[in-house]
Amino acid sequence: MNDKGKRMLCVMAAAGLLAGGLAGCGNGGPAETKKEAPHANETVELTVFAAASMTETLTELAESYKAVAPNVKLTFNFDSSGTLKTQIEEGADCDLFISAAQKQMNQLDASKDAAGNPDGLGLIDAATRVDLLENKVALVVPEGNPAGIRSFQDIGGKCDLIALGNDDVPVGQYSAEILTGLGLLDALESENKITYGSNVKEVTTQVAEGSVDCGIVYATDAFSAGLTVVDQATKDMCKQVVYPAAVLKAAPHPDEARAFLDYLQSDAAIKVFEAVGFAKAG
Repeated sequence: MNDKGKRMLCVMAAAGLLAGGLAGCGNGGPAETKKEAPHANETVELTVFAAASMTETLTELAESYKAVAPNVKLTFNFDSSGTLKTQIEEGADCDLFISAAQKQMNQLDASKDAAGNPDGLGLIDAATRVDLLENKVALVVPEGNPAGIRSFQDIGGKCDLIALGNDDVPVGQYSAEILTGLGLLDALESENKITYGSNVKEVTTQVAEGSVDCGIVYATDAFSAGLTVVDQATKDMCKQVVYPAAVLKAAPHPDEARAFLDYLQSDAAIKVFEAVGFAKAG
């Protein structure tokens, strides 16, 4: 049996769904005795830090995961990947981290060089790290598209106010890359035509409320909010949007975290992600 199968069996055993208990399910195999296995009726609270753009999908998957691991209570902390990374650095309890960009994950990964991890942090278990999903960067407009914006190029001549993510937010970094490549960013900044959000959900809200002419968000957020997409960034316009995931070295519940990460890569979970515009990474 492969490692993923073993981890899923361990979670089920902890829930009392399998005879034979948790024998062999610890990190150290059957001989491990320091960490007492949870009782069959004991609830494990698994804390997942995830990019704000995953709010709807992970909330939906949490419901279906109850049938897989009824003893696991999933608690989510959704925010920008930069904010989540900082919270992890500051010692926040976290079992599993899912970022909307490689940059924030690299900064916690001891296997990366100084360019990717300048502070030399080793807070994630690099052996568990996977590229989970891909997303697209989209240009969205309010209902009715009052400014008549049809493409990224239109932003220069038709946009009086655009909503972007902050520069420490992955969607903001992708946006800056796109607008810089089009030669628009400096002019938008100098003419005070940019309003910023601390995460992608704040940008989405500004567009939905019609307080801006357009905004740059992920395609999945546009879908969830029912916004009109008028353009999508090509691979030549910005980096590929990949969501890496990894279990924390200090995870209070590493076995359950690995099992949930395995579940997120299952066919059933991928179908939920694909329904809103995500694609399986790779």
